[in-house]
Amino acid sequence: MNDLTIVIPAYNEEQALATFLPELVAYCRGNGCRLIIVNDGSKDGTRELLDRHADPAFFTPVHHKVNRGYGGAIKTGIKATTTRLVITIDADGQHRLEDVTALYHELQRTDADMIIGNRRKHKESLYRKTGKALIRGIAGLLMPVPIYDLNSGMKIYVTELVQRYLPLCPDNMALSDIITLIFLNQRHLVLEHPITVVPRTTGESTISIKTAFDTVLEIVHVATMFDPMRLFFPPAMFFLLFSAVWGLPIMLRGEGVSVGTLLLFVTGLILFFLGLLAEQLALIRKNLNLGPQKPPSER
Repeated sequence: MNDLTIVIPAYNEEQALATFLPELVAYCRGNGCRLIIVNDGSKDGTRELLDRHADPAFFTPVHHKVNRGYGGAIKTGIKATTTRLVITIDADGQHRLEDVTALYHELQRTDADMIIGNRRKHKESLYRKTGKALIRGIAGLLMPVPIYDLNSGMKIYVTELVQRYLPLCPDNMALSDIITLIFLNQRHLVLEHPITVVPRTTGESTISIKTAFDTVLEIVHVATMFDPMRLFFPPAMFFLLFSAVWGLPIMLRGEGVSVGTLLLFVTGLILFFLGLLAEQLALIRKNLNLGPQKPPSER
């Protein structure tokens, strides 16, 4: 596994890492993989703990002076990766190192571009299940999403590809969802593999309603970037058809065109042409930012 780097974002995770880090260091040393832990401006003793275990041969701690967010820490770690493959896991010890091995071998077997650690069998609260279902449903309305666990923190990627798409990703928790949607929209092979999640024993989760709202907003941004007509066309057709249904009876009675009919018709036209304009801008942006795609045989 000497072509793999494990990237972990950490914010105030001193307690969890004190237990998890020795096991993680031993795993990396035994399997020949590299480890990058990004201390995202922690206010506890995370920095000192990481520096004590640093080893230039395989473990590199990276420190942010200020908190940049979960996505910002992930992006820093992936940018610093030099191996062919990179896997992200959480710092709270919920992900098992056995699953790192499993996802690594699954990617080698399938030649996938991304494999997501699927937590379908993991018991979650109704609150979280509802939020995840809502996010997945909204994403499915805007683009094809054949993936169940969009926001799993355990993902293994082809490094070259994920580094290419990082500028399009946000710095918040939504990165987990957005990077998956980008890979899907760029027609890369994205698969899922079941993993086991261990209950958190220390610290508290930072996921909240605001996290869900930010994620939905970022999903709309990505949909507008990659397939804007899918977002604009349905409401445009709705207003145009509604204007016809509203206005035709009035016109057939010889009463002319009502103000309401004109308003609905013009709104539909504006949305339609905004969609066309966004489609053209999306094509230009993709060509400029993403460049030509290499076939799998050349990677």
